[in-house]
Amino acid sequence: MYSNRRASTPVLPVPAPVAPAAVVPAPAHAPPSRRALLRTAVAGTAAAGSVLALGSAFPASAAPVAESRPATPQEALRRLAAGNRRWAAYRQEHPHETPSVRLQLVQGQHPFAVVLGCVDSRVPPELVFDQGLGDLLTVRTAGEVLDEAVLGSIAYGVLELDVPLVLVLGHQSCGAVGAAVHADESGEPLPAHIQYLAEQIRPAIDRTQHGDARVSATIDAHARRTRQRLAAEPDLARRIATGRLAVVSARYELRDQRVRTLS
Repeated sequence: MYSNRRASTPVLPVPAPVAPAAVVPAPAHAPPSRRALLRTAVAGTAAAGSVLALGSAFPASAAPVAESRPATPQEALRRLAAGNRRWAAYRQEHPHETPSVRLQLVQGQHPFAVVLGCVDSRVPPELVFDQGLGDLLTVRTAGEVLDEAVLGSIAYGVLELDVPLVLVLGHQSCGAVGAAVHADESGEPLPAHIQYLAEQIRPAIDRTQHGDARVSATIDAHARRTRQRLAAEPDLARRIATGRLAVVSARYELRDQRVRTLS
């Protein structure tokens, strides 16, 4: 069923990080920056008359979530790999769900990875990687198809929240890819919005394969192509060049529940 052309490895090498340039402190009375305003808008603040009074401090025993956040692409990949091993072995920890963590997250978020995945109900990234609240920014579209809203969402995570890793997650038996391959082979039109998805996937169709092998090979090729498109975005490319960001493609197998990076 699967093409011998598909290559995957447990870890994808990431460029060594380069020390960032020195930052000049802002004047003492400088107005709020665009980044600060965006973070405030997304994080939200406790409104007057809220049902739950949060208090002014967290329990002394609760370590801030931000302190445990992976700071490099390599660390982020290792965190995801460890979580997926737990998931595949049915040893999930369900991290970062406690009351103290929920209270901390009212003040802001510090996710360590953006996962661009499929809408498929069998592949929720937080479960597949055994991560919790505040850990991942997840963007899901059928077949991991890119559009301006998706690009903007990923850019927000990288540029505003300083996320060090973007993972494009394809998966076995992807219905969107299967539909795109079938439409390409038969010439039959799809419903309007689904046709848009098929057109975005069509350039990745592997016509050297046939039947189920063609769908499987196209799933991998499309994930790789999506990764390449993201890595070519100027804002992301600059971060990749300095080692502050990695963009990785991977595939989730429904049969064994393991995620493997694609070379």
